[in-house]
Amino acid sequence: VNDIVQEEKISESELSSIQGSGLEGRITKEDILTFVKNRGQKPVSAPVVEAPKAVAPATPAATISTSNGDEIVPMDRMRKIIAENMVKAKQIAPHVTSFIESDVTNVVRWRAKNKNAFEKRENERLTFMPIFVKAVVKAIQDYPMINVSVNGDQIIKKKSINIGMATALPDGNLIVPVIKNADQLSLSGLAKAINDLAYRARNRKLKPEDTQGATYTISNVGSFGNLMGTPIIPQPQVAILAVGAI
Repeated sequence: VNDIVQEEKISESELSSIQGSGLEGRITKEDILTFVKNRGQKPVSAPVVEAPKAVAPATPAATISTSNGDEIVPMDRMRKIIAENMVKAKQIAPHVTSFIESDVTNVVRWRAKNKNAFEKRENERLTFMPIFVKAVVKAIQDYPMINVSVNGDQIIKKKSINIGMATALPDGNLIVPVIKNADQLSLSGLAKAINDLAYRARNRKLKPEDTQGATYTISNVGSFGNLMGTPIIPQPQVAILAVGAI
């Protein structure tokens, strides 16, 4: 072994790198010859196998404890969609609520005075909704930056003024039919559009396009006797109405 080491001029560092196969790890003649045979060849690196990355387990749904006698009611498809859209709306644009009280006594009196003549002339009921839609449209025209959507780090200023109208359904669900190009409609045109959408919503006759493209949404919680509310609707702008004479 020593003769081979001297003849092949194997250095101490090389010798120490040889893995001995003899008794108690001793270096044998075969080990030296194998080393000499492979000397100068670039060792082939063993493939690096990355350790699998730890995957955080999916966050399980919060478990709500139940008691004897509790009734579990599965969500229907519409409620699931509503819930998903509400969560998405909160993530896209965190909500800030501001309330302003306005005296609409004159509006209430004007409607009371003209609603019968309006219905006779237009063959449409005159509710408060078209009056307030008209006011919202005027506000958007004066302040177009409230008619926007958020897309990542972009603000999209909407050219069209499409007013969503939150509508409660008989089964307790909520849907938002849309009055397209509301700025191009007169008061009577708004009344016709609103009454038609409300009727078809409550009778499940809306088409998919009837609920798409809203740029600003109105919800009238006053119809339930409420003074104010903070609904979550899949648009960042919501006007809350609670109508009553003062």
